[in-house]
Amino acid sequence: MKIRATAERWPLAAPFAISRGVKHCAEVVVATVDDGGRQGRGECVPYPRYGETVADVLAAINGFAGPFDRQALLTAMPAGAARNAIDCALWDLAARSGGPAWELAGVPRPEAATTAHTLSLDSPAAMAAAAAAAERPLFKLKLGSGSIEADIARLEAVRAASAAALMVDANEGWSLAALEAFMPAAVAARVKLVEQPLPAGEDAALAERRFPVPLAADESIRDGGDLEAVAHRYQSVNIKLDKTGGLTRALALAEEAKTLGLGIVVGCMVATSLAMAPSLLLAGFADFVDLDGPLLLARDREPSLAYAEARVEWPRGVWGWW
Repeated sequence: MKIRATAERWPLAAPFAISRGVKHCAEVVVATVDDGGRQGRGECVPYPRYGETVADVLAAINGFAGPFDRQALLTAMPAGAARNAIDCALWDLAARSGGPAWELAGVPRPEAATTAHTLSLDSPAAMAAAAAAAERPLFKLKLGSGSIEADIARLEAVRAASAAALMVDANEGWSLAALEAFMPAAVAARVKLVEQPLPAGEDAALAERRFPVPLAADESIRDGGDLEAVAHRYQSVNIKLDKTGGLTRALALAEEAKTLGLGIVVGCMVATSLAMAPSLLLAGFADFVDLDGPLLLARDREPSLAYAEARVEWPRGVWGWW
């Protein structure tokens, strides 16, 4: 078995801003495994939030000598982007001869799913205009600007512009006091979920608290090793393959989260359809699907998932379905 990794840059359709900064392109790494007759591919996004760089992920994948087994990989490499790309490439390779990836995973064939549409952090007027123009049934608002008053103004402006269901993602940008100040506005705007309001290292203050709008952990949960502690602080978890280190661990984590009574958001980094397709196998577990990463790009790779407004489908010829 051979493996190689390549780095790619995919320009965004528009600058994408969250509480930690602005990005103008998606920097991804694609791993390709080759068994001498077939190839499988997996895509990952090195995430600076977790100390990952493109160079480090390339080196980890290109230097990987095995084992080329999805279960053994869980202990051979730490969770993160590099393991995700290798794991997904192995799933794709197996699907070339063993049948569609969902059959290999023992889950139902993914149906067309409604995905959230992300509104980049901007002025209240700009976010409201984006919501009005998109006309989608579910928006995720990026907040956490440093001013809770400004974030409330953004929420209120979007709500005035759209009747869609709303999720809010502060990307660790608030304090506990800010979260408490935000809650009345969240209730008034009928927000469904508030994601990662506090920094991951400071969210012990949420333990055993119940707010009128449920909270979801994102940066506070990676591969689920601390899932029980998370369950005392949040009501849902955002499962992303670049955090869990691949689909193999993500499927198990979804089962564990459900056992603990946690809701599930299936999320993504900004990347192409090659990174999104494996995550669709988790849609059956999810209360919310947030897989709009390719829609933020100036163009997607081909072949791609089929996006039609708010719906995403997985056609034959894309990762894992041959």
